[in-house]
Amino acid sequence: MYCTKNITDDLYWIGGNDRRLALFENIFPVPNGVSYNAYVLLDEKTVLLDTVDKAVGEQFFENLTHVLGERDLDYVIINHMEPDHCAMLKEVIFRYPKVQVVCNAKTADIIKQFFKIETDALIVKENDTLCTGKHTFTFLMAPMVHWPEVMVTYDTTDKVLYSADAFGTFGAINGNLFADEVDFETKWLDDARRYYTNIVGKYGAQVQALLKKASKVDIEMICPLHGPVWRTNIGWFVEKYQKWSTYEPEDQGVMIAYASIYGNTENAANVLASRLADKGLKNIAMYDVSVTHPSVVVSEAFRASHLVFASPTYNGGIFPNMETVLLDLKAHNLQKRTVAFMQNGTWAATSGRQMNEMISGMKEMTVLEPAITIKSALNDNQSEEIDAMVDAILDSMEL
Repeated sequence: MYCTKNITDDLYWIGGNDRRLALFENIFPVPNGVSYNAYVLLDEKTVLLDTVDKAVGEQFFENLTHVLGERDLDYVIINHMEPDHCAMLKEVIFRYPKVQVVCNAKTADIIKQFFKIETDALIVKENDTLCTGKHTFTFLMAPMVHWPEVMVTYDTTDKVLYSADAFGTFGAINGNLFADEVDFETKWLDDARRYYTNIVGKYGAQVQALLKKASKVDIEMICPLHGPVWRTNIGWFVEKYQKWSTYEPEDQGVMIAYASIYGNTENAANVLASRLADKGLKNIAMYDVSVTHPSVVVSEAFRASHLVFASPTYNGGIFPNMETVLLDLKAHNLQKRTVAFMQNGTWAATSGRQMNEMISGMKEMTVLEPAITIKSALNDNQSEEIDAMVDAILDSMEL
């Protein structure tokens, strides 16, 4: 049976939700599932904005058929050609052979790559417009947010931004389509941050370019391709994107990521966290990199102003799970953080130096010295070293 949502008098959500998916893009855990959003506008001409992943394809076509009723489909606008949004495009064209594909030149090339079909597409460029009757759409290019062909579509009539992957989030929609219908900050923000940082985080400059374009138009609603639709308090979410895309810390706090083989490095991390708390710091997060997915640590590193990495030496190098996290942080272009290190080694502690080398290659990273070196297990004589690291962290904070 169809499952659609009215957004305005003539605009409908016709997407679907996947709560069975274990790994988004076969890499990111999505314990809360994911939504695939598509939209239909019933103007003098009918307009489909994007499609969905094949996992919810059957539901999508039930929804599309219901909303269109006896009408044909005139246009399908492709904002982003990634398969989680365009897997159903070929089937849409087969079912509605008169449909006009609307996309930019790069998208047209990718359609051929995925589907091996030729389409008589209407190719649009920056600031081109399309009138469908009451509504007029303007197209804004958004390359590398997060593929090179991405664009966003702005409805100048209703002031709606169809934002592609921008302003999206992990998490299935549980009946409530609008962000103001849920406790977004408590129940959705972590998924939104983890989505942004891992999917788009590398491309801060490109996101900034899109934000500048968006600031020049009056936006009363944002319809992303994943997650809730925004119609109130839009500025709050845009401000999050402003911080994330400029790599400014979201919170003054400490994220401690540790690796531990027999528990001794973990104990040192716990002691450090406890001493920080004793000095009044409340914003402390701790993650064992062997049981926490790297995407969570990446997200938290974008959130927190100060990062501590604690790792044993393993085969003369960094513990493998910690090395993966650090490589991920570098790949996602993290910058502007204050960092401290704890290293452990029974006979040759080298992980601290190597972690420092990885972090120092990133932009605008402040490394607190010296690192704490643990020989097998933290001893009582190192209490002053822990206190010195605590003081260095707190002194460098904007509290």
